[in-house]
Amino acid sequence: MKLLSVNTGRARRVPYTDQPQGLTGIDKRPADGPVRVAAPGPKGLGGSGLAGDDVCDTRHHGGDDQAVYAMAREDLDDWERELGRPLPNGSFGENLTTAGLDVSGARIGERWRVGPEVVLEVTCGRIPCRTFQEHLGEKQWVRRFTRKGAPGAYLRVVEPGEIRAGDAVEIVHRPDHEVTVALQFRAVTTERELLPRLLAAGAALHPESLEAARAYADRYGT
Repeated sequence: MKLLSVNTGRARRVPYTDQPQGLTGIDKRPADGPVRVAAPGPKGLGGSGLAGDDVCDTRHHGGDDQAVYAMAREDLDDWERELGRPLPNGSFGENLTTAGLDVSGARIGERWRVGPEVVLEVTCGRIPCRTFQEHLGEKQWVRRFTRKGAPGAYLRVVEPGEIRAGDAVEIVHRPDHEVTVALQFRAVTTERELLPRLLAAGAALHPESLEAARAYADRYGT
């Protein structure tokens, strides 16, 4: 398991984002050298966990619990075949493009050591938005991406440091519950009845998903 690329993007103005200034950093490209990774601060204040990477709409993106976004190259390859077009590393706006790692099958709270220094913790899946759809230029992309159910994973930074393309990725902790990124994604998008199952992941879960799971369980039971 390894990093194929570490991808960053700078803010640029586009006509298709809901960000108040019309800015997005979704267009990410592989970095040539090492990239510093650290916790960026609370959502709404902090942006990306990667140096040189812009998160423009901090209402919905970035912050400590969405500091880094990872996508499996294997899932990008699957989409390449389905869409009939090349998807270079970073095409989905991911910071980390991995090889040999089941990113959407990772458990919430799973910890990865990336390179010799950095430790990241899985928190949730990526929810598709209009900016993502228009960036790719695919009709009904939000629906298609959601239906596929392989959203990639957001991660928080447990131990900061530098990472670079070619670094090994090692799973150093795997929780004993069965709450995967794919399950969390289905629960918060299309199968709300699954929300109580997310409670098994506890505080490792992204706070917004944990709040939704608790509210659903309080109202409908488990």
